Amino acid sequence: MIEPLVELEGIDKHFPGVHALNQCKFTLMPGEVHALVGENGAGKSTLMKVLTGVYQKDAGILRYKGKEIHIPNTRTAQQLGISMIHQELNLMPHLTIAQNIFIGREPGKILKLFLNEKLLNDQAQLLFNRIKLQLDPRTLVSELTVAQQQMVEIAKALSFQSQVLIMDEPTAALTDSEINDLFRIIGELKANGVGIVYISHRMEELKRITDRITVMRDGCYIDTVPTQEVTTDRIIAMMVGRELYQTAKPSIGSVNQETVLEVSKLNRKGTIKDVTFSLRKGEILGFAGLMGAGRTEVARAIFGADPIDSGEIRIHGQKVRIKQPHHAVRHGIGYLSEDRKQFGLMVDMDVQTNITIGSLEKFNHAVGWLNDYQIMNASTQYVESMKIKTPGIDQKVKFLSGGNQQKVVISKWLLRDCDILIFDEPTRGVDVGAKTEIYKLLDQLAEQGKSIIMISSDLPEILRMSHRIVIMCEGRITGELDSEQATQERIMRYATMRNE
Repeated sequence: MIEPLVELEGIDKHFPGVHALNQCKFTLMPGEVHALVGENGAGKSTLMKVLTGVYQKDAGILRYKGKEIHIPNTRTAQQLGISMIHQELNLMPHLTIAQNIFIGREPGKILKLFLNEKLLNDQAQLLFNRIKLQLDPRTLVSELTVAQQQMVEIAKALSFQSQVLIMDEPTAALTDSEINDLFRIIGELKANGVGIVYISHRMEELKRITDRITVMRDGCYIDTVPTQEVTTDRIIAMMVGRELYQTAKPSIGSVNQETVLEVSKLNRKGTIKDVTFSLRKGEILGFAGLMGAGRTEVARAIFGADPIDSGEIRIHGQKVRIKQPHHAVRHGIGYLSEDRKQFGLMVDMDVQTNITIGSLEKFNHAVGWLNDYQIMNASTQYVESMKIKTPGIDQKVKFLSGGNQQKVVISKWLLRDCDILIFDEPTRGVDVGAKTEIYKLLDQLAEQGKSIIMISSDLPEILRMSHRIVIMCEGRITGELDSEQATQERIMRYATMRNE
C-alpha cells in the first residue's frame, strides 16, 4: 500500500475572536493533484499555512511520509520538501530569476564571499530544463509576465527538492494559453511523484487537473471525494451549505431609458481608440473582451485615474471635466478597481476606516470635529447589511478573506451614495458563495436606480448579469449586444475582431 506524503488529523487553530480551524483533516498521496476548495474564510489557506510552518497548530497531528513531525517555521518545511506558492507572488523584481530562486543559498567562490553568477545561472537552467521552461536565468524578474513569475516560483520550490507543492489560486491572473503551460508542468511534476495541493475557486479547472477534492466550510472539514465521481453542483453545495442566488437573464426592456452617462470618442494613445457608449439609469452594462482589450483603461479614464488625449464625458446631459479621481467622486462616480488591495483598500487600516474614509464630511460636527459615534454606527450597519465576516469593525482589512475585502470596498462606495458604479472584475478571487452575494447586490443596486458598468473576463458572469454588453478588442469597441442577443460565441467573435 502506498504511504501518504502528508496526513493532517484533528487540526485546530485559533486567532483572536476566530476559531479558524476546527478538527480539520487532509491527506495527500505521492503523484496526486488534490484540490482544496471552500468559500473565502473557509480555512483552506490557514490549513496549508499550518503545514508550511507559517502558523503553529493549537491541536492535532501532522505526519510527513508516515512520521509525526513538528514544523516550527517555513524554513523547516522547505528543508523537509514542503513548499507553497502563494496567490500573491513573493519575488524581488530588482533581482534576476536565478538570484530569486537561490536567495540566501547562493553558491559562492573564494571563501564563499563572492557570488558565483555562472554556477547560479547554470543551476537555475537545470531546473528550467526539468520543467521545460524557456527562460533566461539572467533576466530581471521585473521584466517577466505574471505567468512567468509563477513558473519561477515553481522552479524555486523545486530547488528545495520539494515533494509537496501547494498552489494557492495559481491561475487567477493567467490567460488560457498560460494556464495550459501551467497544467503541463503540473502533469510533469505529478508524473515524477510530486504531491500537489491545488487551491482554486475555478470549478471548471478541478475536473481537468485534479484527482481528489477536499471541501472545507467555516473552518471545518466537510468531505473528500474523487473528482470524477462528483458533480460541480455537488461541490458547490458542500462549499456553501445553502442555496445559491439564482436570477433570470436580465432584459433590456426593464431598464429606465434615462441616459446617465455618455462617453464620446474617448482616446488615449496606445490604449483607447474612439470609445463611445452610453449608460442608462438602473442598467448593468457589461464590458467584455480579452486581456489587453482596453476595458480597464476605459474605466480608469472615466474615473480620472489616467489622463485622456481627447473625448467627451457627459453626466445627466452635462459635459464634465474629470482630471482626477476626486472630480469623478464629486460627480457621483465610484470605481472598484480589479486590484482592490493596491487601489481600493488601506489594508493596514481597520474595517471602519476603510468603509468611511470616502465620506468623512458626512460625519463632521459644526465645529469641525468628526462624530465618532456616527462613524461607528455607519460602518457597523454596512458590516451587518453586507454580511462582512469580521470579528469587529476594528479588525484590520488585511486579515479578511478576499470576498469580505471586496464587500468592504463596495460598502465604501455605497456609503458615498454614488449614482454610477464601475465594478472592474468584481468577483475575481472570490468564492462561489461571496460571488452569488455580489450578484444579488448588483441586481438590487440596479433596481434602486444605480447605474453599473461591470468589467469581467468571466463570460457566463457577463451573460448572467448584463442588460447590454459592450465588447472591446485592442482599445476599440467592436460590438454591442442586448442580453437577448448575447451568446458566448457572439461575444468571442467581437472580442477577436481587430479593426484598423
